[in-house]
Amino acid sequence: MSDTETLPRGGLYPASDYLDQLASIIRAQDSYGHWDGKTDADLLAEYILTPEERREIPIISDPEPETIARIEKFYDAVGLLVEKRTGVMAGQMAKFHHEGFGRVVLIGGSLVLISKHMRDVHRFGFATYAKLAEAGEKLTADAVKKIETYPEAARD
Repeated sequence: MSDTETLPRGGLYPASDYLDQLASIIRAQDSYGHWDGKTDADLLAEYILTPEERREIPIISDPEPETIARIEKFYDAVGLLVEKRTGVMAGQMAKFHHEGFGRVVLIGGSLVLISKHMRDVHRFGFATYAKLAEAGEKLTADAVKKIETYPEAARD
């Protein structure tokens, strides 16, 4: 993949360890090979919501199971990238209310690496691939920094 690739849904597809990890998680769930011919950008397109698409989603709405799965994969990718960078296994737990709010935590050992309250879960997405990559990389960097600060708790 080149540094950036122009895409039809707007924005650029940046080179990113996070985007590569997220795409590999999506591919791992394709047990029948349906996505073999698709590019990583095609697989990650479900995470891209233009402002117009976001406005079309009702403010009050039950989150779709596909949306919840998308959020879980987003944080799974953070956890796996943290593990690659630190050797600390990190797992996410998520709990969402049917009205579209909830919480995601990422735990490594005895250490809470990420604790994120979420609202409007049914509107989860990013305007561009670059923003998706930026969000994933930032969460990963924050979790790695926490592990470096409290290594004993992370390896407990």
